[in-house]
Amino acid sequence: MLKIKQELLTGLATALESVSAGAGAKAAFESPKVAAHGDFAVTAAMQLAKPLKLNPRQVGEQLREVLLAQPVYQQWVSEIDIAGPGFINIRLKPEAKQQIVPEVLEAGERFGFAPSNGQRMMVEFVSANPTGPLHVGHGRQAALGDAICSLYATQGWDVHREFYYNDAGVQIGTLATSTHLRAQGFKPGDAEWPSGENAPAYNGDYIQDIANDFLAKKTVQADDRTFTASGDINDLDGMRQFAVAYLRHEQDLDLKAFAVKFDHYYLESSLYTSGRVEATVNLLIEAGKTYEQDGALWLKSTDYGDDKDRVMRKSDGSFTYFVPDVAYHIAKWERGFTKVINIQGTDHHGTIARVRAGLQAANVGIPQGYPDYVLHTMVRVVKGGEEVKISKRAGSYVTLRDLIEWTSKDAVRFFLLSRKPDTEYTFDVDLAVQKNNDNPVYYVQYAHARICSVLAAWRDKDGGDAASLKEADLSALDSPVAQALMLLLAKYPAMLADAARDFAPHDVTFYLRELAASYHSYYDAERILVDDEAVKRARLALVSATAQVLHNGLAVLGVSAPTKM
Repeated sequence: MLKIKQELLTGLATALESVSAGAGAKAAFESPKVAAHGDFAVTAAMQLAKPLKLNPRQVGEQLREVLLAQPVYQQWVSEIDIAGPGFINIRLKPEAKQQIVPEVLEAGERFGFAPSNGQRMMVEFVSANPTGPLHVGHGRQAALGDAICSLYATQGWDVHREFYYNDAGVQIGTLATSTHLRAQGFKPGDAEWPSGENAPAYNGDYIQDIANDFLAKKTVQADDRTFTASGDINDLDGMRQFAVAYLRHEQDLDLKAFAVKFDHYYLESSLYTSGRVEATVNLLIEAGKTYEQDGALWLKSTDYGDDKDRVMRKSDGSFTYFVPDVAYHIAKWERGFTKVINIQGTDHHGTIARVRAGLQAANVGIPQGYPDYVLHTMVRVVKGGEEVKISKRAGSYVTLRDLIEWTSKDAVRFFLLSRKPDTEYTFDVDLAVQKNNDNPVYYVQYAHARICSVLAAWRDKDGGDAASLKEADLSALDSPVAQALMLLLAKYPAMLADAARDFAPHDVTFYLRELAASYHSYYDAERILVDDEAVKRARLALVSATAQVLHNGLAVLGVSAPTKM
């Protein structure tokens, strides 16, 4: 059907060109808001009416006549109607819609995939400071980043996942101080324990665990390092390094529980030790894009659309936090990533303009608008009708591990992806564990399992071979419910492409829920394992294709497709 749709689009472009020179380039099909109106809608008549000085319906009638004269429309289209002010509604013949079934079955897990475009891209996400367990906000970011990577992989990109560790700065000093205090036997609430904004400390129980393991001279292994504690309570630098390695290991466990894997971990500290930060600053100075004022070095970021110039190097000689970000993104560009997406919280909004300004000022060939940003809001967690704000382990927030243990990896991923990233989201723990149609992930997974049970029953009773369904005669699939299901299957590739372009994995969740609903409606309307062999095989082919698309869509989200529930 995808090939048929492209042929029909080509025919539409020819028709538009015959009515108005140059209009063919804008040939497009839309989905009618009311399914009964048809399968494709064309709005070009209303757009062309004014320049042609004609009534939109007149333009529509002209286009209709040209389309009906084309062999491809005669072969695959049953009706073309003009509705309202000039909508052209096209209804396909059942045999046109039936073509999608063998297309899905033949492509299998690759259905919806575009050919390789030969380009490399990087998605940087999670990038949590190694100062505590991952919280639910990191979970939302992990789900978003991983799904966006999968979406772009379906569109032919060579996708690289990267985690940027902020292992330099004040927060690491706070971690070391907190661990040192715990090692001395102090705890939150004691007179010796720092309090207030000017004397912060990390209060979670995990700090005590780090201190105990340091004193016990334990060894911890993270993604890129192994560190053995000295056990010396006065070894503050060793305690800092041990604490960072310990928490990196803990975050590795969080990510493993969430089934998120990274290709590379990049250390902020390496930008300083390698000289990249200093080299970037010199690059900007040499380009004439900086100036000295009040003992500080400033970037002329207003030259690139920022609302004010920004301090790069403070009067005390330290760099502001966006400077290593500029150095880091130059490194990304030099590593061959022509497209870069950063997934970050909305609190990072202010960094976008200054990072992009720094990259343009560096004049190293980086295009404007590089990198792309996807900003997300935090997540509220509700359990038993009340908001949960504190985890004893973390001290001040609900951890990602808490959420997974209360529900499941699949539920957390699907739920956190079910809204636009910048939309406030409340995670309902009680809903996430329900086994009914109110739980969206259960509803979609149940549709897949339901189909698998039908196919299993067919194999057990008739010795059926699913591979043979590719050759099934599909002429029996002519009912409205069957045609609606096939039309929805055909929308999957375009939905993937749009979701990737718009950084919108929530579109995949909406599509899967709609597909599951369409399947449940079909199942309720037509018995599949009927006595008529030809009808049975046609229906089995349709539901097998539906199971494949459900599986593929869930895989994009990192959610499993169970065969039994």
